[in-house]
Amino acid sequence: MKIFALSDPHLSMSESVDKPMEVFGENWKDHHKKIKEGWLDCVTEDDAVIVPGDISWALKFEDAIADLAWIDALPGRKIMLRGNHDLWWASISKLNSLFDNMDFIQNDCRVVGDVAICGSRGWNIPGASAEWTEHDDKIYAREQLRLEMSLKAAAASGAGRIFAAMHYPPLDRSGASNGFTDLLEKYGVERVIYGHVHGSDARKYAFNGVKNGISYVLTACDQIGFRPLLIAETSEDQ
Repeated sequence: MKIFALSDPHLSMSESVDKPMEVFGENWKDHHKKIKEGWLDCVTEDDAVIVPGDISWALKFEDAIADLAWIDALPGRKIMLRGNHDLWWASISKLNSLFDNMDFIQNDCRVVGDVAICGSRGWNIPGASAEWTEHDDKIYAREQLRLEMSLKAAAASGAGRIFAAMHYPPLDRSGASNGFTDLLEKYGVERVIYGHVHGSDARKYAFNGVKNGISYVLTACDQIGFRPLLIAETSEDQ
């Protein structure tokens, strides 16, 4: 079994959502077709794909269904997390009742083979921007609480390995420690998958490498060629 990741698909399949992605660069033209082609080329029904947020441009839940169904029709088990643009995100029980092969994570985890996959949306980190407000402080603290709840669930799952998925980069290019990285290290996370940053300057704003034994991997779809990126393999059954 293989575990892949692809973040920020930014889909807009609903007729009521008009968000052409090519305005962000020619490489985004027909990006959903590129994602599908790459997905079908490498992912099988026995595999899993982590999608760490910015799934749909829809504002309403009913408008996001077309995008979720599109992903659901692709091979494999999908592990979904919320991004900053996923304003349609409904109650977690409602989301998890939609599709048999699609799991939405919120303050908990899912086990795939010998890997517990957990995570949270995250937030900007102190020092990454010159502008930092009390509002940032509040959300930053809240997201640490949510991440720890998910990490605790992963630790209690009995899985041999823990992967965390976050939408926002948990480290900037400097690699300076913060509340998120402290938690990830505390719970012995092996790999962190994230997205959110795009374009030619994306890697200037996010750490992509190994720090204190944890591998941080940028999986925003335009940064990985609109093709699910192989993260790990496990020989154990789901």
